Amino acid sequence: MDNWQIVEQDFRLEEALVNETLFALGNGYLGMRGTFEEGLGPAALEGVYINGFYESAPIIYGEKFQAFAENKQTILNLANAKLIRLRIGDEEFSLLSGKLLSYQRLLDLRTGVLRRSLQWESPQGKQIQLEVERLVLHTRRHVALIRYRLTPLNFDGPLTLLSGIDCAIRQSEHAENDPRLGTNFSGKVLRLQHKSFLGQAVVMVAHRTVTTGFTAVCGIRNVLDAPAACQAVDNDVMGFKYQIAARCGQPVTLDKIMVYVASFDAKAEPAVASIQTAEDELDAAAAAGWSALVAEQRDYLADFWDSADILIEGDDALQRGIRFNLFHLLQAVGRDERTNIAAKGLTGLGYEGHYFWDTEVYVLPFFLYTRPEISRDLLRYRYHILDKARQRARQMSHPRGALYSWRSINGEECSANFPTGTAQYHINADVAFAIRRYYDATGDADFMKSCGVEILCETARLWLDAGDFIPSRGGQFCINGVTGPDEYQILVNNNAYTNLMARENLRFAVQMVSWLRQADAAAYHALAEKIALQDAEPDAWREAAEKMYVPYDAERGIIPQDDAFLSKAVWDFAHTPRDHYPLLLHYHPLIVTRYQVCKQADLLLAEFLLHDQFERAQKLRDFAYYEPLTTHDSSLSGAIFGILAAELGDVDKAYRYFAETATLDLENKHGNTRAGIHAANMAGTWQGIVFGFGGMRAHDGLSFNPTIPAQWRAYAFKVRYRGRLLALRVTPDETRIELLSSEAIEVRLNGVPVRLD
Repeated sequence: MDNWQIVEQDFRLEEALVNETLFALGNGYLGMRGTFEEGLGPAALEGVYINGFYESAPIIYGEKFQAFAENKQTILNLANAKLIRLRIGDEEFSLLSGKLLSYQRLLDLRTGVLRRSLQWESPQGKQIQLEVERLVLHTRRHVALIRYRLTPLNFDGPLTLLSGIDCAIRQSEHAENDPRLGTNFSGKVLRLQHKSFLGQAVVMVAHRTVTTGFTAVCGIRNVLDAPAACQAVDNDVMGFKYQIAARCGQPVTLDKIMVYVASFDAKAEPAVASIQTAEDELDAAAAAGWSALVAEQRDYLADFWDSADILIEGDDALQRGIRFNLFHLLQAVGRDERTNIAAKGLTGLGYEGHYFWDTEVYVLPFFLYTRPEISRDLLRYRYHILDKARQRARQMSHPRGALYSWRSINGEECSANFPTGTAQYHINADVAFAIRRYYDATGDADFMKSCGVEILCETARLWLDAGDFIPSRGGQFCINGVTGPDEYQILVNNNAYTNLMARENLRFAVQMVSWLRQADAAAYHALAEKIALQDAEPDAWREAAEKMYVPYDAERGIIPQDDAFLSKAVWDFAHTPRDHYPLLLHYHPLIVTRYQVCKQADLLLAEFLLHDQFERAQKLRDFAYYEPLTTHDSSLSGAIFGILAAELGDVDKAYRYFAETATLDLENKHGNTRAGIHAANMAGTWQGIVFGFGGMRAHDGLSFNPTIPAQWRAYAFKVRYRGRLLALRVTPDETRIELLSSEAIEVRLNGVPVRLD
């Protein structure tokens, strides 16, 4: 099988929802689930999404306290422009009736084209060949295409094609006992604002959200290559019905251009401008033509894969898995500075389209070292919502600084579960750490002056108010009442990950304020005036960093996850039924938090990120202690354990973790892929190769300490760093590193300096 292709050889109704996710297409702005043009009725979960297009509604509490999140935010399913219905005489084409004589669906990762080919026999014995191609353009963010070609195989006679926009919008699949899935609204949240026909080919509809006031325009243009009688259809489906006199063996082709344009201006009536934009996009796409648009997509992805591809020799399943994951990351990531990357990308309504700290810790490194301009856009999103983070800090009674929301779309906290939401203060440090990584890899002084230093100052300020110098801890700086990455240990004191990452946040803020004063005095004074930065503040940050308390257990020689973790009994793993995982779906949080049990990497995540601050022996002891206590109920977990296993020399274990993560969605290993892909895990697989087996570390220079699993003949990857493109290829016998750009650079390979020129 071609390792650039994801192939479905047989249609199975029970796998339809998962496959709708796997075969979804997107471009960071627009996403379309891989549903069939003709639909599957209630067996399908239609989905068309625009990144950041959401509705809001009040969160209803039985008891509500100060600073609880006020409103939920949920990305919306929009009008479905994919709809094409086919009738053969008086028989409706459907995969739920008749007989499938052959079937294949194929996603080509090199070109971004989704193809479906089938032969179908109707209940009355009429046979057709159907070939469908679909793509969502990366080069034109509003545009998607379908080519629908049908051929009668054993008859002459009438065919009817209905191509339109389905405005009967179903919002979500909701399960009250699974917080990972989306939530429903009461009543309609999208109101039809406009509909129109332009000639016998173009349809426009516009919907506006009830509360947020956003507008989504959907338009289509049909191009049919056969003579047909055309009739407009105006009901739940807006479109055109074409009556065709078909001939046996003669194909009929319908090309359908689809556009989606969103307006986020709630103050005006933006439908007119958005409709004009949609019409212009339709005209431009039609003028370019199918072949040129497909070529645009192919060239764009060729450029992407040139630097992003991971090569694995000797392991076809994992080769396919890693490419599938990187393809979906590109489809999911916002590139406009006002949107980010949702936990499920643009493939489903799981987690309601929210952005998490997953972006900074898991996803951003992939783009930073392959497409750094995208990582800059992701960080500028954090600057875009900085005022919302300041507001959240005030709501939480912090007089200064900013507190980023745990889950959000527009920057406001929208998690009703504050122990696993608002209490995750570490997100501030995660954002700051991502800025540190970005500056190290790019040297982008303009970003630091315009955005980065301001974020660093506001996040550093927050720690000074969130923590205290505690006399009973010898005057050390402690941060109490927080939740770390491990959501099974909530509202703890001195979560080691939080304290370690906060210390890094404080140190880097001090460093960059000093840099700004020296590099650009005018920019420094402008920032100081804007945020009322006092000269003494960096000294206070430095003191808190120097005195940051990090728990340590001398008897065991390990770093406790928090102050109380080691005082708890160990969870009874032996008597926990396999079907009782994830634990959060079967046990009250208070039950779980009373035991030593971890949902995901916590302290170990800090030891990976801050790799140079821990001795190898310390990491070995901590890894050995926490691994048996970790359920990996979070998809964020396995990649980190795999990276550390590789670093610590257990390559077989690292391989097992990597194999688990690389095909997590392709094999639906967590049982919820139908709600969307696991974007952070997908990015974790890239880190598993580059940071894990490749042993790459980057901070004030680049180093590699590669190893290779016994199952592989070789692996290879490329990274961008400080304007250079480097290629690494590893076999059991040697490591070759090559500079693919002109300017020389020195790196370290297995601890030895190597000059590349």
